[in-house]
Amino acid sequence: MLGLDGAFGHSHAMIPEKPWTLVRGVVTSKMEPSWHELQYNPRLSVPEHAEYFRRWAEDSRAARAQLAYRANLAYGPGPKETLDLFPAQKSRLLLVFIHGGYWRAFDKDDFSWLAPPLVEAGLSLAVLNYPLCPAVSLAEITEQCRRAVAWLYHQAPRYGADSQRMVLSGHSAGGHLTAELFATQWADYGVPDQAIVGGLALSGLFDLTPLLQVSVNADLRLDSAQARACSPVHKKPTLPAPLVLAVGALESSEFHRQSQLLHQAWPQNCPEVMVLPGYHHFNILEALANPQSPLWRALG
Repeated sequence: MLGLDGAFGHSHAMIPEKPWTLVRGVVTSKMEPSWHELQYNPRLSVPEHAEYFRRWAEDSRAARAQLAYRANLAYGPGPKETLDLFPAQKSRLLLVFIHGGYWRAFDKDDFSWLAPPLVEAGLSLAVLNYPLCPAVSLAEITEQCRRAVAWLYHQAPRYGADSQRMVLSGHSAGGHLTAELFATQWADYGVPDQAIVGGLALSGLFDLTPLLQVSVNADLRLDSAQARACSPVHKKPTLPAPLVLAVGALESSEFHRQSQLLHQAWPQNCPEVMVLPGYHHFNILEALANPQSPLWRALG
């Protein structure tokens, strides 16, 4: 792993005590539910979040008008099982991006704005769409993302993108899905492990049990057993590639703790957690869109 410059730091802080306990399979909160909402609902801590959403949509429309790309490529039978592929000339790797939104919001069309700086740097980009909760379960979304990566491995070269060097990435809920892909038996999908050369998980969620105390679970519909089954911290990674974990310095203590948990569970893949000064839950995506950022250098 490459070292970082002074603008970014690593977090080696002790993981704080859990604010909840598990008794006979049922989550019992040590604090009022409002604490969980403040910790896990970043819209409450970033008052200008709507401006970010507006800008993402506007910049994404401009990116699609500017770049040559392949839209709505179907990786599965469902209407939402599609992706957009932005191939770079002389592509040196393929970044697969999985959007956030607590598995229940947003669309690939909101994240085309990532493409221009990456494509200019020779990085092809695939932006995945997937069906949203509550229409589908979280386990189904994970399986759809696996199918998308398998489709890209086999089909992306037809569109000018090198699938022999894929980097899997995601933000927030997409960070969770990225980690789930790192715990996948890829031989079952016809994908060699060495085709996935790295991962970037920004502001991810890796232990889903606390979400049972958050209002989003009205759509996720998780119980204690399902939350555990969908939590990467309780699984073993199947890939040898590095998975870079990053969180904004301005994010809640629980988002910091979530990345620390995966760092402790998967030390070989995730030897540290990058803490990015000046970033909160939404603008941290700007670091992913910058090929010169320490996020990219950390992949080695």
